[in-house]
Amino acid sequence: MTSTDPAAAAPSTASKRSTVRRVGDVVFKTISTTSGAIILAILAAVFTFLLIQGAPAVFSPTDHDSGNDSFRAEAGGFGGYIGPLVFGTVWSSLLAMLLALPIGISVALFISHFSSRRMRGAFGFVVDMLAAVPSVVFGLWGILVFAPIAGPLYQWLGQYLQWIPLFSGTPLASGRNMMTAVIVLAIMILPIITSLTREIFLQTPRLHEEASLALGATRWEMVNQAVFPYARSGIFASAILALGRALGETMAVAMVLSASGMVTFELLTSQNSQTIAGQIANQYPEASGMNSATLIAGGLVLFAITLIVNSIGRLIIARTKK
Repeated sequence: MTSTDPAAAAPSTASKRSTVRRVGDVVFKTISTTSGAIILAILAAVFTFLLIQGAPAVFSPTDHDSGNDSFRAEAGGFGGYIGPLVFGTVWSSLLAMLLALPIGISVALFISHFSSRRMRGAFGFVVDMLAAVPSVVFGLWGILVFAPIAGPLYQWLGQYLQWIPLFSGTPLASGRNMMTAVIVLAIMILPIITSLTREIFLQTPRLHEEASLALGATRWEMVNQAVFPYARSGIFASAILALGRALGETMAVAMVLSASGMVTFELLTSQNSQTIAGQIANQYPEASGMNSATLIAGGLVLFAITLIVNSIGRLIIARTKK
């Protein structure tokens, strides 16, 4: 006579249930896998296009007698051409981050922890609407509204703060300088930082905040003890996303910045560094031959810079989580 033990039969039953695959799971997995593969394929296709089209400008000799190779000829080669553009791209993006990051974190903290529920919804709506404004609108606002207003301020800075290297030189009266471009960039990336950090602040465990307040901490001490440590990796992630947006911004910088293609740290003068995206937007409609390949090679360099920045950010975030 044989007896069946329910405990012995339980694992086999559980294993059978775990192997059952429903139609919805199969469809969801297929869609997710296909979507991820499509993204990688598009990224690889863009990289391949830039590499094939831009390789001649990087490796072929410069033709000084051809009008279609004037970009490299005037700069003494591709390295001399792309170097100032890389500097202008990184320099303007870093300055925009220095302006936008503390303001964005402060606004997000106010919305999440220091404002009323009614004001929280209103401020959140305004920030989300600001993120939806096209870059062309920011460029028009910068060149038509902000630059004329900021011109006299730049004159004052150049007169009384000329001992600071950033404000040295003769200020540009029209206001179309690197300082205006940096401020416009900072305003453009501000909604990204604010929106992401606000959501991260709101996800802070309520028990952590209440425990800090119960121990006698003030509101600011509670934020410093419970909110910031919890949201540190998220703040850094939002900063990396905003930096990527600033590095690739095209129209606003092209419309606002009166660039001369120089490497300079001065922010108020007419001698401003150009960005890669701004150079492509300004020159590509009239470029042909090797000049077109040179601009595409610049896009490849910008692609590499963005990829490196995001990879470093992901690595730091992963280590911070551990």
